Amino acid sequence: MNEQVKMYIEKYPAEIVDVFNALRQLIYNSVSFDLVETMWAKLPSYYVGESFVRLIPFKDHINIEAQAVIQHMEELISYKITPKGMLQIYVNQNIPNEILIQVFAETLGR
Repeated sequence: MNEQVKMYIEKYPAEIVDVFNALRQLIYNSVSFDLVETMWAKLPSYYVGESFVRLIPFKDHINIEAQAVIQHMEELISYKITPKGMLQIYVNQNIPNEILIQVFAETLGR
């Protein structure tokens, strides 16, 4: 894990760290090529070329910024999607692994 990302996420409660780590692993599992993990505007970000996924932690949820979220809104109906198209995963929710792998692959595979 990128040292800056590690230091950043360690400031959050254990439940958020667990969700973050699970989402991070899904991002890595969704593509077969190298990702660049970095902090962008103080936010953990994962790049392939110009395409990116951002994980934005809060005290009780994580926002996922990924371009392909909008294409999967119907499959994510039981999750909140912000007006800016970010998917919110709360600590008490199951992570929709299969859908997110598709979202991350479609976002980063372009």
